[in-house]
Amino acid sequence: MTTSARRRALFAASGAHAVHDGLTDLIYVLLPIWQTQFAISYAMIGLLRASYSGVMASFQLLASRLARRWGRERMLIGGTALAGVAYLIAGMAGGLPMLLVALMLGGLGASTQHPLASSLVTDAYAAGGGVKEALSQYNFAGDIGKTLIPGAVGLLLVGVSWQTSVMLIGVLGLAAAALLWWLLPSHATAGRAKAKPVSHGEGSVGGLRALLATGTLDSAVRMGFLTFLPFLLRNKGAGTAGIGIALSLLFVGGAFGKLFCGYLGARIGMMKTVWATESLTSLCILLAVWLPLSGVMIMLPLLGLALNGTSSVLYGVVPELAAAGKHEQAFAWFYTGTIGAGALSPVLFGRLGDVMGVSVALCALAGLLLLTLPLSWRVQKALVR
Repeated sequence: MTTSARRRALFAASGAHAVHDGLTDLIYVLLPIWQTQFAISYAMIGLLRASYSGVMASFQLLASRLARRWGRERMLIGGTALAGVAYLIAGMAGGLPMLLVALMLGGLGASTQHPLASSLVTDAYAAGGGVKEALSQYNFAGDIGKTLIPGAVGLLLVGVSWQTSVMLIGVLGLAAAALLWWLLPSHATAGRAKAKPVSHGEGSVGGLRALLATGTLDSAVRMGFLTFLPFLLRNKGAGTAGIGIALSLLFVGGAFGKLFCGYLGARIGMMKTVWATESLTSLCILLAVWLPLSGVMIMLPLLGLALNGTSSVLYGVVPELAAAGKHEQAFAWFYTGTIGAGALSPVLFGRLGDVMGVSVALCALAGLLLLTLPLSWRVQKALVR
Protein backbone atom coordinates (compact mmCIF):
# COMPACT_ATOMS: atom_id res chain seq x y z
CA MET A 1 0.00 0.00 0.00
CA THR A 2 1.38 3.42 -0.95
CA THR A 3 2.00 6.18 1.57
CA SER A 4 -0.98 8.19 0.32
CA ALA A 5 -3.23 5.12 0.55
CA ARG A 6 -2.08 4.47 4.13
CA ARG A 7 -2.80 8.08 5.09
CA ARG A 8 -6.20 7.91 3.44
CA ALA A 9 -7.03 4.74 5.38
CA LEU A 10 -5.85 6.32 8.64
CA PHE A 11 -7.86 9.49 7.97
CA ALA A 12 -11.01 7.50 7.20
CA ALA A 13 -10.63 5.28 10.27
CA SER A 14 -9.85 8.27 12.47
CA GLY A 15 -12.86 10.18 11.14
CA ALA A 16 -15.12 7.22 11.83
CA HIS A 17 -13.67 6.91 15.32
CA ALA A 18 -14.22 10.61 16.04
CA VAL A 19 -17.87 10.55 14.96
CA HIS A 20 -18.76 7.25 16.64
CA ASP A 21 -17.06 8.10 19.93
CA GLY A 22 -18.69 11.52 19.89
CA LEU A 23 -22.12 9.96 19.33
CA THR A 24 -21.47 7.39 22.06
CA ASP A 25 -20.29 9.84 24.71
CA LEU A 26 -22.95 12.43 23.92
CA ILE A 27 -25.21 10.17 25.97
CA TYR A 28 -23.41 11.32 29.14
CA VAL A 29 -24.58 14.91 28.53
CA LEU A 30 -28.14 13.73 27.91
CA LEU A 31 -28.47 11.37 30.89
CA PRO A 32 -29.32 14.07 33.50
CA ILE A 33 -31.90 15.53 31.09
CA TRP A 34 -33.50 12.15 30.53
CA GLN A 35 -33.52 11.48 34.27
CA THR A 36 -35.49 14.67 34.86
CA GLN A 37 -37.86 14.19 31.93
CA PHE A 38 -38.64 10.52 32.52
CA ALA A 39 -38.20 10.47 36.36
CA ILE A 40 -35.87 7.46 36.42
CA SER A 41 -33.42 6.03 38.97
CA TYR A 42 -29.64 5.72 38.73
CA ALA A 43 -30.04 2.04 37.93
CA MET A 44 -32.30 2.93 34.99
CA ILE A 45 -29.76 5.55 33.94
CA GLY A 46 -27.21 2.76 33.83
CA LEU A 47 -29.62 0.67 31.75
CA LEU A 48 -30.01 3.48 29.22
CA ARG A 49 -26.26 3.71 28.90
CA ALA A 50 -25.97 -0.07 28.69
CA SER A 51 -28.62 -0.30 25.97
CA TYR A 52 -26.21 1.49 23.61
CA SER A 53 -22.87 0.12 24.71
CA GLY A 54 -24.19 -3.37 25.43
CA VAL A 55 -25.52 -3.84 21.91
CA MET A 56 -22.34 -2.30 20.55
CA ALA A 57 -20.24 -4.84 22.45
CA SER A 58 -22.46 -7.81 21.63
CA PHE A 59 -22.35 -7.39 17.86
CA GLN A 60 -18.68 -6.61 17.30
CA LEU A 61 -17.68 -10.22 16.68
CA LEU A 62 -20.57 -10.60 14.25
CA ALA A 63 -19.53 -7.37 12.51
CA SER A 64 -16.00 -8.71 12.01
CA ARG A 65 -17.39 -11.94 10.51
CA LEU A 66 -19.85 -10.15 8.24
CA ALA A 67 -17.06 -7.88 7.05
CA ARG A 68 -15.34 -10.89 5.48
CA ARG A 69 -18.45 -11.56 3.38
CA TRP A 70 -19.73 -8.07 2.60
CA GLY A 71 -16.54 -6.05 2.87
CA ARG A 72 -15.03 -4.10 5.73
CA GLU A 73 -15.64 -0.75 4.07
CA ARG A 74 -19.35 -1.39 3.38
CA MET A 75 -19.94 -2.52 6.95
CA LEU A 76 -18.21 0.54 8.39
CA ILE A 77 -20.17 2.93 6.16
CA GLY A 78 -23.48 1.20 6.87
CA GLY A 79 -22.87 1.17 10.62
CA THR A 80 -22.11 4.88 10.65
CA ALA A 81 -25.31 5.62 8.73
CA LEU A 82 -27.34 3.48 11.14
CA ALA A 83 -25.90 5.35 14.13
CA GLY A 84 -27.00 8.62 12.55
CA VAL A 85 -30.52 7.28 11.91
CA ALA A 86 -30.70 6.11 15.52
CA TYR A 87 -30.09 9.64 16.79
CA LEU A 88 -32.80 10.97 14.47
CA ILE A 89 -35.20 8.45 16.06
CA ALA A 90 -34.01 9.40 19.58
CA GLY A 91 -34.78 13.03 18.83
CA MET A 92 -38.39 12.07 18.08
CA ALA A 93 -38.76 9.79 21.12
CA GLY A 94 -41.82 10.65 23.18
CA GLY A 95 -41.23 8.03 25.84
CA LEU A 96 -38.69 5.72 27.40
CA PRO A 97 -39.44 2.64 25.21
CA MET A 98 -38.79 4.49 21.95
CA LEU A 99 -35.64 6.02 23.42
CA LEU A 100 -34.37 2.55 24.40
CA VAL A 101 -35.00 1.25 20.88
CA ALA A 102 -33.14 4.20 19.38
CA LEU A 103 -30.15 3.68 21.66
CA MET A 104 -30.03 -0.03 20.82
CA LEU A 105 -30.04 0.79 17.09
CA GLY A 106 -27.24 3.28 17.70
CA GLY A 107 -25.22 0.60 19.46
CA LEU A 108 -25.81 -1.79 16.57
CA GLY A 109 -24.42 0.76 14.12
CA ALA A 110 -21.50 1.58 16.40
CA SER A 111 -20.53 -2.11 16.69
CA THR A 112 -18.85 -1.91 13.28
CA GLN A 113 -16.43 0.88 14.06
CA HIS A 114 -13.86 -0.37 16.58
CA PRO A 115 -12.91 -3.79 15.18
CA LEU A 116 -13.09 -2.77 11.52
CA ALA A 117 -11.44 0.64 11.73
CA SER A 118 -8.70 -0.66 14.05
CA SER A 119 -7.87 -3.54 11.73
CA LEU A 120 -7.97 -1.15 8.75
CA VAL A 121 -5.25 0.97 10.39
CA THR A 122 -3.25 -2.08 11.50
CA ASP A 123 -3.25 -3.67 8.06
CA ALA A 124 -2.47 -0.38 6.32
CA TYR A 125 0.67 0.19 8.42
CA ALA A 126 1.77 -3.41 8.99
CA ALA A 127 4.14 -3.60 6.00
CA GLY A 128 5.84 -0.24 6.53
CA GLY A 129 5.91 -0.19 10.35
CA GLY A 130 4.54 2.36 12.77
CA VAL A 131 1.40 0.43 13.75
CA LYS A 132 1.45 1.56 17.40
CA GLU A 133 1.92 5.21 16.47
CA ALA A 134 -0.84 5.00 13.83
CA LEU A 135 -3.21 3.41 16.35
CA SER A 136 -2.36 6.20 18.80
CA GLN A 137 -3.40 8.77 16.19
CA TYR A 138 -6.57 6.79 15.51
CA ASN A 139 -7.38 6.75 19.24
CA PHE A 140 -6.54 10.44 19.55
CA ALA A 141 -9.15 11.17 16.87
CA GLY A 142 -11.78 9.32 18.89
CA ASP A 143 -11.28 11.63 21.82
CA ILE A 144 -11.41 14.67 19.57
CA GLY A 145 -14.93 13.52 18.71
CA LYS A 146 -15.68 13.00 22.38
CA THR A 147 -14.55 16.57 23.02
CA LEU A 148 -16.28 18.37 20.17
CA ILE A 149 -19.67 16.66 19.91
CA PRO A 150 -20.71 16.59 23.61
CA GLY A 151 -19.30 20.10 24.08
CA ALA A 152 -21.20 21.43 21.06
CA VAL A 153 -24.45 19.85 22.21
CA GLY A 154 -23.90 21.18 25.73
CA LEU A 155 -23.79 24.69 24.27
CA LEU A 156 -26.72 24.02 21.92
CA LEU A 157 -28.85 22.99 24.89
CA VAL A 158 -28.67 26.54 26.19
CA GLY A 159 -30.74 27.75 23.23
CA VAL A 160 -32.62 24.75 21.78
CA SER A 161 -34.34 21.62 23.06
CA TRP A 162 -32.51 18.36 23.54
CA GLN A 163 -34.66 16.81 20.81
CA THR A 164 -33.48 19.34 18.23
CA SER A 165 -29.85 18.95 19.32
CA VAL A 166 -30.02 15.17 19.06
CA MET A 167 -31.57 15.28 15.58
CA LEU A 168 -28.82 17.61 14.37
CA ILE A 169 -26.27 15.07 15.58
CA GLY A 170 -28.17 12.39 13.66
CA VAL A 171 -27.68 14.43 10.48
CA LEU A 172 -23.97 14.63 11.32
CA GLY A 173 -23.82 10.82 11.48
CA LEU A 174 -25.37 10.50 8.03
CA ALA A 175 -22.94 13.08 6.63
CA ALA A 176 -20.03 11.13 8.12
CA ALA A 177 -21.27 7.95 6.41
CA ALA A 178 -21.31 9.78 3.07
CA LEU A 179 -17.75 10.99 3.66
CA LEU A 180 -16.57 7.46 4.46
CA TRP A 181 -18.18 6.20 1.25
CA TRP A 182 -15.98 8.65 -0.64
CA LEU A 183 -12.81 7.96 1.39
CA LEU A 184 -12.87 4.14 1.39
CA PRO A 185 -12.37 2.83 -2.13
CA SER A 186 -11.99 -0.86 -2.89
CA HIS A 187 -8.17 -0.71 -2.83
CA ALA A 188 -8.28 -0.73 0.99
CA THR A 189 -9.32 -4.38 0.93
CA ALA A 190 -6.70 -5.27 -1.64
CA GLY A 191 -4.02 -3.54 0.36
CA ARG A 192 -5.04 -5.56 3.37
CA ALA A 193 -4.19 -8.79 1.61
CA LYS A 194 -0.68 -7.58 0.79
CA ALA A 195 0.11 -6.38 4.30
CA LYS A 196 2.49 -8.43 6.40
CA PRO A 197 1.07 -9.48 9.76
CA VAL A 198 2.45 -7.72 12.79
CA SER A 199 2.23 -10.66 15.17
CA HIS A 200 4.76 -13.48 15.10
CA GLY A 201 4.11 -17.21 15.20
CA GLU A 202 0.81 -18.16 16.79
CA GLY A 203 0.62 -15.19 19.13
CA SER A 204 0.03 -15.59 22.85
CA VAL A 205 -3.39 -16.79 24.01
CA GLY A 206 -2.52 -16.31 27.70
CA GLY A 207 -1.15 -12.85 27.09
CA LEU A 208 -4.19 -11.88 25.04
CA ARG A 209 -6.49 -13.07 27.84
CA ALA A 210 -4.56 -11.04 30.42
CA LEU A 211 -4.72 -8.04 28.10
CA LEU A 212 -8.46 -8.52 27.72
CA ALA A 213 -8.88 -8.68 31.51
CA THR A 214 -6.80 -5.52 31.91
CA GLY A 215 -8.81 -3.70 29.28
CA THR A 216 -12.08 -4.96 30.74
CA LEU A 217 -11.35 -3.53 34.19
CA ASP A 218 -10.02 -0.29 32.72
CA SER A 219 -13.15 0.12 30.59
CA ALA A 220 -15.50 -0.77 33.45
CA VAL A 221 -14.01 1.96 35.61
CA ARG A 222 -13.87 4.50 32.79
CA MET A 223 -17.49 4.02 31.73
CA GLY A 224 -18.71 3.87 35.30
CA PHE A 225 -16.92 7.10 36.12
CA LEU A 226 -18.18 8.87 33.01
CA THR A 227 -21.75 7.83 33.81
CA PHE A 228 -21.60 9.26 37.32
CA LEU A 229 -19.50 12.35 36.59
CA PRO A 230 -22.45 14.50 35.39
CA PHE A 231 -24.37 13.70 38.58
CA LEU A 232 -21.32 14.36 40.76
CA LEU A 233 -20.91 17.73 39.05
CA ARG A 234 -24.59 18.52 39.40
CA ASN A 235 -24.40 17.74 43.12
CA LYS A 236 -21.53 20.21 43.35
CA GLY A 237 -23.62 22.94 41.65
CA ALA A 238 -22.88 22.61 37.92
CA GLY A 239 -25.63 23.31 35.36
CA THR A 240 -26.24 21.67 31.98
CA ALA A 241 -23.80 23.91 30.11
CA GLY A 242 -21.23 23.45 32.88
CA ILE A 243 -21.51 19.67 32.62
CA GLY A 244 -20.98 19.86 28.87
CA ILE A 245 -17.89 22.03 29.33
CA ALA A 246 -16.59 19.72 32.06
CA LEU A 247 -16.90 16.71 29.77
CA SER A 248 -15.10 18.63 27.04
CA LEU A 249 -12.24 19.40 29.44
CA LEU A 250 -12.08 15.74 30.42
CA PHE A 251 -12.04 14.60 26.81
CA VAL A 252 -9.44 17.16 25.76
CA GLY A 253 -7.13 15.66 28.35
CA GLY A 254 -8.18 12.18 27.23
CA ALA A 255 -7.40 12.94 23.60
CA PHE A 256 -3.87 14.03 24.36
CA GLY A 257 -3.56 11.15 26.82
CA LYS A 258 -4.30 8.61 24.10
CA LEU A 259 -1.80 10.20 21.73
CA PHE A 260 0.90 10.76 24.36
CA CYS A 261 0.51 7.42 26.16
CA GLY A 262 0.50 5.50 22.89
CA TYR A 263 3.89 6.93 21.99
CA LEU A 264 5.08 6.60 25.61
CA GLY A 265 4.13 2.93 25.66
CA ALA A 266 6.15 2.36 22.49
CA ARG A 267 9.17 3.95 24.19
CA ILE A 268 9.17 2.74 27.82
CA GLY A 269 6.95 -0.34 27.57
CA MET A 270 3.33 -1.22 28.19
CA MET A 271 3.56 -2.18 31.87
CA LYS A 272 5.34 0.95 33.12
CA THR A 273 2.90 3.17 31.24
CA VAL A 274 -0.17 1.29 32.52
CA TRP A 275 1.04 1.38 36.12
CA ALA A 276 1.56 5.14 35.90
CA THR A 277 -1.77 5.94 34.23
CA GLU A 278 -3.94 3.61 36.31
CA SER A 279 -2.44 4.76 39.63
CA LEU A 280 -2.94 8.40 38.64
CA THR A 281 -6.52 7.72 37.51
CA SER A 282 -7.43 6.06 40.81
CA LEU A 283 -6.03 8.99 42.77
CA CYS A 284 -7.78 11.58 40.60
CA ILE A 285 -11.17 9.86 40.94
CA LEU A 286 -10.87 10.09 44.72
CA LEU A 287 -9.88 13.77 44.45
CA ALA A 288 -12.90 14.43 42.20
CA VAL A 289 -15.15 13.15 44.98
CA TRP A 290 -13.55 15.30 47.67
CA LEU A 291 -12.69 18.54 45.84
CA PRO A 292 -15.14 21.44 45.31
CA LEU A 293 -16.49 22.14 41.81
CA SER A 294 -13.75 24.61 40.89
CA GLY A 295 -11.05 22.15 41.90
CA VAL A 296 -12.65 19.33 39.94
CA MET A 297 -12.89 21.49 36.80
CA ILE A 298 -9.20 22.38 37.03
CA MET A 299 -8.22 18.73 37.52
CA LEU A 300 -10.40 17.26 34.74
CA PRO A 301 -7.85 17.54 31.88
CA LEU A 302 -5.25 15.66 33.95
CA LEU A 303 -7.84 13.07 34.95
CA GLY A 304 -8.84 12.67 31.30
CA LEU A 305 -5.21 12.16 30.27
CA ALA A 306 -4.77 9.30 32.72
CA LEU A 307 -8.29 7.89 32.37
CA ASN A 308 -8.14 7.49 28.58
CA GLY A 309 -4.41 7.13 28.06
CA THR A 310 -4.29 3.52 29.23
CA SER A 311 -6.60 2.29 26.50
CA SER A 312 -4.30 3.59 23.77
CA VAL A 313 -1.42 1.56 25.19
CA LEU A 314 -3.55 -1.58 25.40
CA TYR A 315 -4.88 -1.23 21.83
CA GLY A 316 -1.33 -1.04 20.51
CA VAL A 317 -0.44 -4.39 22.11
CA VAL A 318 -3.31 -6.34 20.51
CA PRO A 319 -1.52 -6.93 17.15
CA GLU A 320 1.59 -8.18 18.97
CA LEU A 321 -0.35 -10.85 20.88
CA ALA A 322 -2.73 -11.84 18.07
CA ALA A 323 -2.01 -14.82 15.86
CA ALA A 324 -0.90 -14.05 12.32
CA GLY A 325 -3.78 -12.95 10.10
CA LYS A 326 -6.19 -12.70 13.07
CA HIS A 327 -6.17 -8.92 13.64
CA GLU A 328 -9.89 -8.36 13.10
CA GLN A 329 -10.82 -11.28 15.35
CA ALA A 330 -8.42 -10.21 18.10
CA PHE A 331 -9.64 -6.61 18.00
CA ALA A 332 -13.27 -7.82 17.99
CA TRP A 333 -12.68 -9.97 21.10
CA PHE A 334 -10.82 -7.15 22.82
CA TYR A 335 -13.49 -4.54 22.10
CA THR A 336 -16.29 -6.95 22.96
CA GLY A 337 -14.81 -7.49 26.40
CA THR A 338 -13.94 -3.87 27.09
CA ILE A 339 -17.17 -2.34 25.79
CA GLY A 340 -19.22 -5.11 27.36
CA ALA A 341 -17.66 -4.29 30.72
CA GLY A 342 -18.35 -0.63 30.04
CA ALA A 343 -21.99 -1.49 29.43
CA LEU A 344 -22.38 -3.62 32.57
CA SER A 345 -20.46 -1.32 34.91
CA PRO A 346 -22.99 1.58 34.95
CA VAL A 347 -25.80 -0.86 35.78
CA LEU A 348 -23.96 -2.51 38.68
CA PHE A 349 -22.46 0.65 40.08
CA GLY A 350 -25.70 2.52 39.37
CA ARG A 351 -27.38 0.15 41.79
CA LEU A 352 -24.62 0.81 44.30
CA GLY A 353 -25.14 4.53 43.75
CA ASP A 354 -28.87 4.18 44.48
CA VAL A 355 -28.14 2.40 47.75
CA MET A 356 -24.95 4.08 49.00
CA GLY A 357 -24.69 7.30 46.99
CA VAL A 358 -22.66 8.48 44.00
CA SER A 359 -19.53 9.20 46.06
CA VAL A 360 -19.32 5.64 47.42
CA ALA A 361 -19.79 4.20 43.92
CA LEU A 362 -16.94 6.35 42.59
CA CYS A 363 -14.62 5.34 45.44
CA ALA A 364 -15.38 1.68 44.69
CA LEU A 365 -14.44 2.28 41.04
CA ALA A 366 -11.13 3.82 42.11
CA GLY A 367 -10.30 0.72 44.15
CA LEU A 368 -11.32 -1.69 41.38
CA LEU A 369 -8.94 -0.01 38.95
CA LEU A 370 -5.87 -1.07 40.93
CA LEU A 371 -6.48 -4.70 39.94
CA THR A 372 -5.12 -3.81 36.50
CA LEU A 373 -1.57 -3.53 37.90
CA PRO A 374 -0.82 -7.27 38.36
CA LEU A 375 -2.67 -8.09 35.14
CA SER A 376 -0.49 -5.72 33.10
CA TRP A 377 2.57 -7.48 34.55
CA ARG A 378 1.23 -10.76 33.12
CA VAL A 379 0.79 -9.11 29.71
CA GLN A 380 4.36 -7.84 29.83
CA LYS A 381 5.63 -11.38 30.47
CA ALA A 382 3.86 -12.58 27.32
CA LEU A 383 5.38 -9.74 25.28
CA VAL A 384 8.97 -10.52 26.23
CA ARG A 385 8.80 -14.33 25.98
